[in-house]
Amino acid sequence: MRRISRITVAGAATASLALALSACGGTSTSSDSDESTSDKGLAIAYDVGGRGDQSFNDAAYAGLQRAEKEFGYKTADVEPTDGETDADKEQRLASLAKQGYDPVIGVGYAYAAAVKGAAEKYPDTTFGIVDDSTVEMDNVADLVFAEEEASYLAGVAAAETTKTDVVGFIGGVDIPLIHKFRAGFEQGVKDTDPDVKVVSQFLTQTAEEGGFSSPDKGKAAAEGQIEKKADVIYTAAGLSGQGAIEAAAANKVWAIGVDSDQYAQEALAKYKDSILTSATKDVAKSVYKLAQSVEDKAPRTGILRGDLSTGEVGLANSNPVFADNAKLQDVIETAKKKIVNGEIKVQSS
Repeated sequence: MRRISRITVAGAATASLALALSACGGTSTSSDSDESTSDKGLAIAYDVGGRGDQSFNDAAYAGLQRAEKEFGYKTADVEPTDGETDADKEQRLASLAKQGYDPVIGVGYAYAAAVKGAAEKYPDTTFGIVDDSTVEMDNVADLVFAEEEASYLAGVAAAETTKTDVVGFIGGVDIPLIHKFRAGFEQGVKDTDPDVKVVSQFLTQTAEEGGFSSPDKGKAAAEGQIEKKADVIYTAAGLSGQGAIEAAAANKVWAIGVDSDQYAQEALAKYKDSILTSATKDVAKSVYKLAQSVEDKAPRTGILRGDLSTGEVGLANSNPVFADNAKLQDVIETAKKKIVNGEIKVQSS
């Protein structure tokens, strides 16, 4: 086991890490004068939007914070840069592994090639990648989720809540991962009430165009759907979703958040009364569990999938308006049980 000592100086980068990563993204770490690799643990490299997206990346950071607190070691979290290449991402991950961080996790499907390259160079380090299952290596954990199942429940909630019989879906980027969110949501709506219309759209064709990182795009899309009478809007678009939530609040309609419990996010506090619920996936738990397995010297690798049955996807109950609606909760619970027992087969595309 690593030396257990709570590091008290958090957020300051070690000189060696800052030097190694200065060309490929900023970093923050916990720090100590002892540079022994035995005191280094989990490191994560963020996806588009970085820390502060109130969604996907922040959930990964919460897992890192938990590991840092419980295992008392140094951690590192590294920001992406605009226009970076797969080679830049691989250099970032390899630099972390070289300095002794273990495990090293790429947050997002865009890290697939980088994780594969870095894992080949550092076979004794455990690597993880969130939202991708294509990297099949002995020292790689693919941390994936049944987003379509949580999205189905979001669709049930939307269909039960709408008063106009029009609801909206906004996807950040037109890619298979986001198709899972859309497919589950649309199926949940239609299974609940076939008369409810779903207005769906994607913000961009590629991540480089800002689909996951542009609140202005999310806001404009939501405003367009509200003009079409949508009164419940579910957005799976990372940082862009903040704009959709803002638009929902301004127009007094409901928003459904994604990935994290966005009702509870401090940065969204002024809009929280418009956030009905959030379709969550427990990226924090998944990141923490991988770190724990490495700490226990039994690294988890292969495809590790979280779904409704494991409790790693679901709907948040923070909003009392949602949580205290007994009829709505009964309908959602019935749907959840049917998904878990296989009676409902949720589409993923």
